[in-house]
Order: sequence, then C-alpha cells, then structure tokens
Amino acid sequence: MRNRIVRGVAGTFILISLILAIYVNINWLWFTAFVGANLLQSSLTKWCLLEDILKKFGVSDSDKSCC
Repeated sequence: MRNRIVRGVAGTFILISLILAIYVNINWLWFTAFVGANLLQSSLTKWCLLEDILKKFGVSDSDKSCC
C-alpha cells in the first residue's frame, strides 16, 4: 500500500509542477527535476522519506486489501 501511495504522490507532484511550469513560470520544472532526482535516489539507496512518514502514521506495507 505504501508503494502505491508514494508513486501516486510523486506522479501528482510531477503533473502539477508541469502544469505550473506551462501556465505560471518555467522555473517550476526545477520541482519536477527534484521529484525525479528523489525517485532515482530512492531506487538506488532503497530509502524514501515519504515511506518512513507513512510507516509512522500506520500505513501498512501490504496490498492485501485489493481483490
């Protein structure tokens, strides 16, 4: 469940920052780059701050609630 939330939040941040870059200011692409770099760092180190935060809030790691 945590992995799905992390991917959903990352995807949402990227889409919002792209929309902001188009309609507000091109510098919002720096936020897109930050999210991408954070995803890359997470894949290399197997550590993600959002996963740690979700764990502290009691969000389970299993996906057994589906089907």
